[in-house]
Amino acid sequence: MAEVFRSGLLSGVPHGFLGRRGGVSVGAVAGLNAGLGSGDADAAVAQNRAIAVEAVRPGARLVSVYQVHSADCVTVTEPWSDTARPRADALVTDRPGLLLGIVTADCAPVLLADPAAGIVGAAHAGWKGAVAGVTDATLSAMEALGARRERIVGAIGPCIAQASYEVDDGFADRFAEEDPGNRRFFAPGTPGHWQFDLEAYVAHRLVDAGIGGVERLGLDTYADPARFYSFRRATHLGEPDYGRQIALIAAG
Repeated sequence: MAEVFRSGLLSGVPHGFLGRRGGVSVGAVAGLNAGLGSGDADAAVAQNRAIAVEAVRPGARLVSVYQVHSADCVTVTEPWSDTARPRADALVTDRPGLLLGIVTADCAPVLLADPAAGIVGAAHAGWKGAVAGVTDATLSAMEALGARRERIVGAIGPCIAQASYEVDDGFADRFAEEDPGNRRFFAPGTPGHWQFDLEAYVAHRLVDAGIGGVERLGLDTYADPARFYSFRRATHLGEPDYGRQIALIAAG
């Protein structure tokens, strides 16, 4: 059975952050690999995605994008095929029956909802997209559909934690150039290196944008190989491929 992590703030909204348990993939990506861009068999990925949909919103139509680490957000009015996915890193909709999906393997999955308006959003917030404003773009797109920012609540799902995310001086300097206050998201590490708190940074962007509430699930993808896929862990171990977990949310 698929393992689903849910947010109390999004209670009443069909949603879920899934890990790697409960799928049919084998080998380096064994489990619930939902990544269309992995080297996994297409049939296995399709079956895993169907399992995820049934665990969150049975009967819904899954819609996802071709993720490129951008700040681009698309508004979904009708489903498209997997081969016609637009290049973007966030989606919003007000259409019942559609299930928005974002895949990650260390980046932060962000699910957002204005329950009163029946409007939802999903964002893939890696460091590039986060600093470029992917969550801000998602909130603006939700508002364009009729959401009110102060009513929007969100949750940040499994992502690489600060203890597992070592970066160099140049990386930290990029964030400090954008805002000197961003230094608080970096803890001293080995000489010339820092530990970056991606989850806290993404939460800060959401709080600073004025939404009604943010929940951080505090789940480290890197440190828990039995439950989560991790690009950085796979790279450090020299594994031939890595899987992607999926986060899902529906308007109703």
